[in-house]
Amino acid sequence: METRATFLLLSLLLVSCHAPAPALALPPRPPVRCGGGGGGDCVLSNAYGAWSSDRADCPVSAVAYPASEREVVAAVARASAAGARVKVVSGFAHTIPKLACPGGGGNASTLLISTARLAGVEVDAAARAVTADAGAPLRAVIDAAEAHGLSLAAAPYWEGVSMGGLVSTGSHGSSWWGRGGAVHDHVVGLRLVAPAGEADGWATVLPLRRGDELFPAALVSLGLLGVVTKITLSLEPRFKRSITYEYRDDSTFQDDFTAHAARHEFADITWYPSQHTAVYRVDDRAPLNASGDGVNDFIGFQATPIVATAGLRALETWLERSKNLRGKCALAAAESAAKRLVGNGLKNNGLLFTGYPVVGYQGKMQTSGSCARSPAADLLSACGWDPRFHGIFFYESTAIFSPARFRDFVLDVKRLRDAAGAESLCGVDVYNGLLVRFVKASAAHLGQPEDSVVVDFNYYRASDPAAPRLSEDVWEEVEQLAFVKHGARPHWAKNRLVAFAGVQGKYPRWGQFAAAKRRLDPRGLFDSPWSDEVVGGVEMDKGDGCALDGRCVCSEDRHCSPGQGYYCRPGLVFTEARVCRYSVSQNQ
Repeated sequence: METRATFLLLSLLLVSCHAPAPALALPPRPPVRCGGGGGGDCVLSNAYGAWSSDRADCPVSAVAYPASEREVVAAVARASAAGARVKVVSGFAHTIPKLACPGGGGNASTLLISTARLAGVEVDAAARAVTADAGAPLRAVIDAAEAHGLSLAAAPYWEGVSMGGLVSTGSHGSSWWGRGGAVHDHVVGLRLVAPAGEADGWATVLPLRRGDELFPAALVSLGLLGVVTKITLSLEPRFKRSITYEYRDDSTFQDDFTAHAARHEFADITWYPSQHTAVYRVDDRAPLNASGDGVNDFIGFQATPIVATAGLRALETWLERSKNLRGKCALAAAESAAKRLVGNGLKNNGLLFTGYPVVGYQGKMQTSGSCARSPAADLLSACGWDPRFHGIFFYESTAIFSPARFRDFVLDVKRLRDAAGAESLCGVDVYNGLLVRFVKASAAHLGQPEDSVVVDFNYYRASDPAAPRLSEDVWEEVEQLAFVKHGARPHWAKNRLVAFAGVQGKYPRWGQFAAAKRRLDPRGLFDSPWSDEVVGGVEMDKGDGCALDGRCVCSEDRHCSPGQGYYCRPGLVFTEARVCRYSVSQNQ
């Protein structure tokens, strides 16, 4: 019975991966939702439903939807005059930490400013630049540039983000070439609305350009300095890219990642540790006259049949609860096979994958997210993580290393694989393995202080935060290997809260950013308890089960779930780590 159920659902996975994406699908829901009571009866949630499943989690007492910079100034001035807390959210809200939560509700002491209507885009072809309003979708900016014969050189892999949000949180693609893979390092100017005193009308507009004193602080500001209203990015003459995925054994992965990044402009590597496989993305510019009109339509970002994602979630939950590692590995193997068969969503000439290389214009190859721009609803398909349909639900950890420390991290993960068994790492391979990208040193105070290696990995998240996960101890040890032993820096828009412990000490120019913060927002109007959890970099108060949802590192059994057989134990490889490990008895 178990084998048959697994086979049926794996078949469903393969069918969903191979089926053409539907022309119409259900668009994502807006992050701010208000009841009949109006602005004082609203709740904010992120796109994954990872927080604000109820009104107590992130209530909002007032919401503003400015459509111009003048309206942003008016909203900030009203809040500043009243001494109200202010936060900003886009029309997408894919940030995982609760940076956009104002931290109040039920009164007039907080204001949430949505940039959903602040979405203009203007291209200056002569200057090779594009100026976008903060709420402008990344896809709209890329398309506008391409229409003028220009290309944006860097972009994150997921296009369902706003320009203000992606720049303010340090979002990136992958490159050690030129200005690098981080979008904020291609910004040449921005406009920031900051609070002010009564003599200055309670709000002020700061036009900032590269070279200005406050510019490095405003680039990656986490929404803590004010409201970014406009961003100007440099563009390049339109170009094409050529992409090939090469599948290799992972035995030399730790020794050749730097050469791969140096050899290919947009290189990345996807590591599937349970399968001993590393997939090298050979990705470079191609001549404009190169044949091909390819499209990058990554499988994970396509609109997927709701029944498929719900079925896969039900299967993975069953495998978790039954502690079925073999079933989890079968699911991971099927996922990898499906991606390989269809080129991970690459399409030759915009239609189907027929083989490598796939060549296409930069605007069609650099980023993807067709599920986020569905023009209408057919009620049958949606983004796979849409919380309305009980689809996939995951943690996303992102650690940023110096190259030397990353090599040691890879070797430690391989040792952990040997100690715990390769099956214990199948959970991450069900998603995207460990995605390795490359970002250059940045001028931004909260950007990367050195050329860096960025590692993303997604893994199962239980709907109940008090429910332990399969291989709980292994992924907690991987997390602590990264952020504790090897000193990795967390991505600001991702990660569980434990990743931010001691974060200020990992950014050498934190003091300069803090000084800019005191200068622009001395009353702390753009602070909140939620953002303090991230930038404060301190471990939260420990309570029962806090380690299971990444709110603490366990030091007592009660921080795990002894009632379900999970006890606080040392790591297998990093013995200073403290992880929640399943044991049949407390004495094991």
